Amino acid sequence: MATLRDILRKISAVKKTRQITKAMNMVAAAKLRNTQGKMEAFDPYATKFAEVLGNLASRLEPDIHPLLVKREEVSKVELLHFTADRGLCGSFNSNLINEAEKWVREQEAQGRSCTLTLVGKKGKEYFTKRDFNVREVFTNIYGKIDISFINNMARGFIDRYLSGEVDEVYMLYSRFVSMVRQQPTLVKLIPIEPPSTGEGEAQGGGAEYLCEPSAEQLLIELLPKHLSVQIYNAFLQNETSEHAARMTAMDNASKNCSEMIDNLTLVYNKARQAAITAELMDIVGGAEALKKA
Repeated sequence: MATLRDILRKISAVKKTRQITKAMNMVAAAKLRNTQGKMEAFDPYATKFAEVLGNLASRLEPDIHPLLVKREEVSKVELLHFTADRGLCGSFNSNLINEAEKWVREQEAQGRSCTLTLVGKKGKEYFTKRDFNVREVFTNIYGKIDISFINNMARGFIDRYLSGEVDEVYMLYSRFVSMVRQQPTLVKLIPIEPPSTGEGEAQGGGAEYLCEPSAEQLLIELLPKHLSVQIYNAFLQNETSEHAARMTAMDNASKNCSEMIDNLTLVYNKARQAAITAELMDIVGGAEALKKA
């Protein structure tokens, strides 16, 4: 009977685990709806902003603003790296960390020194315990940031670039593709490379914007804002990807718990049947012994 009690105890523990994973799945689904709504609402603005910037940049020389000019020699680079503040979201964090570590090793192999600006506890826990040069760390800020925070972060990157502390700035985050796919994405922030408008021009006949003030002044004004738009979009994309990954992971965990309960129930029934059969054999054997006596 001890074996049966052990099996029942395991079944009870797995059922409690399934309750937890189902609850976490529901919480992640609620947060996903909210964050995904923000991301989808911001996406048209970010797309149109990039379209206007690409149109202006294609008509002007790149030397009108230092953020457009590439350095002849690149020796110092910085990476803005995103992870989640919590785990239990499958391979979401590990994929981002592995991509960042691979990128840093590639840069070091080219003789470049790398510094990291980290967003998220999981990235902090990994990189601060290893031989990486971490400049800044931001944790527990998802869902709390506003445009002033983003502008300050962008201004820090711009100041370091203009002062010569870094020669290039990159950003690594997880782009939300679908509920089951979140793609680690690396983009260059500085020097700014305006998005290509070749496809849009081919489809739209090369639309030209009338600018007031001049295109030069407008581009100078938009470049820092373009940096802020990219960073804010990365926050929304990464947060949405995190909730989607956690929702998928908890759904899989709940299914695994159900399968484990079914298997343990089958084992319990077999063990119980075996115990009953053994008791019946003992009773029959005792009765036969009494008859012979």
